[in-house]
Amino acid sequence: MALLERTPDLPLAQILEHWAGETPSSPFLHFRGESFSYRRVNRESRALAAALSTMGIEPGDRVAVILPGCPEFVVSLFACARLGVVIVPINPKLPEIELRYMLRHSEAVCAVTVENLHGVDYLQLFEDLLPRLPELQYLVTVGDEDLWYDDRIYQFEDLVSSGLDRSIEGEVAEDPDELFAIVYTSGTTGKPKGVELTRRNLLYTAGGTARALAMGPSDRVIGITALFHPFGLGPGVLGTALAGASLVLQEEVEPAGTLDLIEAHGVTVHHGVPMLFAGELREQERRSRDLSSLRVGFMAGSPFGERLFDAVEAALCPRLVGGYSLTETSSTLAMTRPDDPLEKRRFTVGRPLEGTEVKVVGPEGEVLPVESLGEILVRGDGVMKGYYRQPRATEVTQDPEGYFRTGDLGIVDEDGFIHLVGRRQDVIIRGGSNVHPREVEDRLLAHPAVLEAVVVGVQDDLLGEAVCAVLVPMEGAIVTEEEIQDWCSQTLAAYKTPDSIRFVDALPSTGTGKIRRVEIARLLKQESRSPGT
Repeated sequence: MALLERTPDLPLAQILEHWAGETPSSPFLHFRGESFSYRRVNRESRALAAALSTMGIEPGDRVAVILPGCPEFVVSLFACARLGVVIVPINPKLPEIELRYMLRHSEAVCAVTVENLHGVDYLQLFEDLLPRLPELQYLVTVGDEDLWYDDRIYQFEDLVSSGLDRSIEGEVAEDPDELFAIVYTSGTTGKPKGVELTRRNLLYTAGGTARALAMGPSDRVIGITALFHPFGLGPGVLGTALAGASLVLQEEVEPAGTLDLIEAHGVTVHHGVPMLFAGELREQERRSRDLSSLRVGFMAGSPFGERLFDAVEAALCPRLVGGYSLTETSSTLAMTRPDDPLEKRRFTVGRPLEGTEVKVVGPEGEVLPVESLGEILVRGDGVMKGYYRQPRATEVTQDPEGYFRTGDLGIVDEDGFIHLVGRRQDVIIRGGSNVHPREVEDRLLAHPAVLEAVVVGVQDDLLGEAVCAVLVPMEGAIVTEEEIQDWCSQTLAAYKTPDSIRFVDALPSTGTGKIRRVEIARLLKQESRSPGT
């Protein structure tokens, strides 16, 4: 627990150095049946840093990491930390247009990318992208392709091999308040924003989450697949490392595979979104595994119901906790603890992490008393430095006292627990991912058979919220649900594609012609409860 008590001023590279010296053979990562010790990950991150420095990559440069949950991502993260380089983690499932935007906006000079994933040839993709991204000088590939390379394209394992036992020319003393990561999220308009996170930001939430879960070297963690997300970076990788525990990596979230790994590795801490836990319940009922090693589960990312909570505690994890997280707060800002009362763990998102301040304000910014409904504002070491290259957007998120405006509506009860009630913006949280209706609506309206379109979130037991599109077709048009979904999937990420389509003759509207989203959502909710539907 010594390292956990020293955050958030601890240099990231020192975490690996500590455990590589104290318990060098202890496993840090498990992946595809292979274990990666703290000593090995430390050695490979030093080697990669040395290789990158000889390529001319310097402190402050941006290195994009476009990888699934694999050891190369973790090695890249710590290599960047040693060089004072800013890591830009990017979801490899994003469409090319979003990937290109993020690489250009961040001014990345190097990209570490998977070679193939889900049928996408990233080598071909980058062959098309490189001429259009003048800042991007180098490409580092992860995979098994036997390819020829020029002086701009390198294979990951070759770089690591070339850097072994070589000194790091550009290694720097880490400043906890310097920018370390630019993590892209969607703002209120649905456009990507680069959230600037420092080492202090990430270590604060990583350490706070790990302490709340009472983690230690004997723990084995699973459920962290989105390493490009602040939760994956902070509580996932760094929280596990601070505790000296081990992390079981998966490239994809898949209930059967996750349960098999829990049984095989004796996993003790299980992170996941409600959709994953719900899938595991069905899979465990189909074929039972020995899950007796599990001591705690952390379910977050989207709302979950009492029925799902109770079922998970009964069949999977003896203790289940939940939390409240935002990209702008480096993931966790509040969570329940394993020893909290059952009713608090069921119905609240917990208390703020130690050192995080929360207040609830009214429409004019006035601080409201306990048990009052208002907007939740937060201040603390986890709050972002700002939005990259967007000072005006950053300014409007801060109140005069330096609190971050979350845009969420909630209540803080007399015991200090936060109850989330809703969101100021019409954001749909589907399986832990934010979907902005306007972006989906714009795509729908581009279809020649669609006259009007409204996208709303509807309650779903697996996803938390499902994406439902309500459409008015053009007169005389013939169009099917499958055709609309195929149309959306051509340019939208899979989680943004509507889960269901409703065709109507007209949309309800106000006297001024403004569409009544609330009424549409209410009608869909009633429809879902009607017998026979």
